[in-house]
Amino acid sequence: MAILLFTDFGAADVYVGQVELMLDHYAHGTRVIHLCNEAPAFDVRASAHLLAALATRVTRGDLVIAVVDPGVGTERKSVVLRADGKWFVGPDNGLLSVLAARSTTRQLWHILPPPEGISQTFHGRDVFAAAAGAIATDDFPNERVEGAEKLEVMLPPDDLAEIVYVDHYGNAMTGLRAAGLPREGVLSVNGHRAPYARTYGETPPGATFWYENSIGLVEIAKHGASAAQALELRIGTPVAWRG
Repeated sequence: MAILLFTDFGAADVYVGQVELMLDHYAHGTRVIHLCNEAPAFDVRASAHLLAALATRVTRGDLVIAVVDPGVGTERKSVVLRADGKWFVGPDNGLLSVLAARSTTRQLWHILPPPEGISQTFHGRDVFAAAAGAIATDDFPNERVEGAEKLEVMLPPDDLAEIVYVDHYGNAMTGLRAAGLPREGVLSVNGHRAPYARTYGETPPGATFWYENSIGLVEIAKHGASAAQALELRIGTPVAWRG
């Protein structure tokens, strides 16, 4: 089993390393993979769609600690989800709901309230890493969880016609899944049109286009430039599909 991290902690801050230290304590020697530590900060909806797309690439039997958790320390529940043979640990705030709704098989446990003395603002380290360690060492389910029928917070699982992630190139991922969309369709965003191209090299320099990216989402790009800067794109910017 590998443990994958999907968080909005930021790769340059002190938080990811602390989670890794806790995982080393609970599940020493387990491989840790950084899936994404720049998830849309505070944005559960955008992150839920990004996570659902990335989850299609996760190997059965592996585990994802997913943390985009602006409600940490409140009454929101913490959960362990097993979906299509893959494990997910995180807050019950909608972050896991899109991938759960799209999965074929699901098992769910709520993590019982943590003991006194842990950080109220860092459940990623003190709650989720502990649960992940228990799963990785076959100490699960245990007395720290109870079975649950469903997630308490469910977001709509339909494709999201918004920007959900912008990479450092300025390419902008949407929450639209590309499979099945007609290639003659045009994406419209902020008054700009983006026709389909298979890859960058099939467009002239400076051209704006959409393509199916490596995790199956519709992505907006500009050949040799930042689409986000040129088109004023940010997380949450709506897009329109013209088939």
